[in-house]
Amino acid sequence: MARVFPEGRLVHGMQLPIQSQSTIYAEPWEAAATAADLAEIARAADRAGFGYLATCDHVAIPRRLAGPMSTVWYDPVATLSFLAGITERVRLLSHVAILGLRHPLISAKQYATLDHLCGGRLILGVGAGHVQEEFEVLGVDFARRGAVLDETLDALRRALGPEEYPEFEGELFSFKDLGQLPRPVQERIPVWVGGSSPAAVRRAAVRGDGWLPQGDPRERLPQQIARIKELREEAGVADPIEFGAITEALYVGEPGWDTGRRTLTGKAEALAESLREYRALGVDQIQVRFRSRDRAELVGQITAFGAEVAPLLND
Repeated sequence: MARVFPEGRLVHGMQLPIQSQSTIYAEPWEAAATAADLAEIARAADRAGFGYLATCDHVAIPRRLAGPMSTVWYDPVATLSFLAGITERVRLLSHVAILGLRHPLISAKQYATLDHLCGGRLILGVGAGHVQEEFEVLGVDFARRGAVLDETLDALRRALGPEEYPEFEGELFSFKDLGQLPRPVQERIPVWVGGSSPAAVRRAAVRGDGWLPQGDPRERLPQQIARIKELREEAGVADPIEFGAITEALYVGEPGWDTGRRTLTGKAEALAESLREYRALGVDQIQVRFRSRDRAELVGQITAFGAEVAPLLND
């Protein structure tokens, strides 16, 4: 399996705003934002040389969680397909698709078509999920969601391969003599596994081409990366793996407004110096997020980061 991005270089991507609006990270202006806003932000990141754009996945949010999570969660396949048609170079990442909610042949049909339409730019980010009601209403065993995801991933590897008539025989799923065209452009769609629990870390090590941590602070990353390498060696997996990290919130320049005490702000060199530490920790790609008060400010931040900060990340 070839890497998505060149080895030895720190690549940056971003989770798009608007398409998911958890109160943990959404800015107030996003609530009234439109598809035109989403498109302009995606185009700005594409022009600015970002490595990937990412979207989340939830089918339905129970009322008990709607306060903190909100119910705004765009469908990842529909959203990434929309982005495929308006961008040219940037990779398209599901961060993360809850694959266990869907039969692997449904996911294979969706993501193979998406990879075909975007010219081979898909990265399939996957996760086990955490909202019990979402699983129950769709008839999926929440308690066994980890095992369901593992088998779904194995089945999906077959279904997203080069064969028009893929075959798989498992405990939960089996299929053969069922054809699916178009095939993906990529010979092997890269699978990045999300999550920081012991089970997610093991899944990334054994089944992943990349790891997407969830909320690990900088100081915990070396330990997690070492654990994945150890598990990967034990499992006899020799292919390369790409390690990710989600950075602190950023603001390029002096904001002139309260961006919160955890936000990294300042001139390009100061930000780059801080972000370069991720590479020293063993990280291959960072997911950045910018504080902003409206679309124009966010587009300005994306543009400034691409022009001023990104060139310094690999000095």
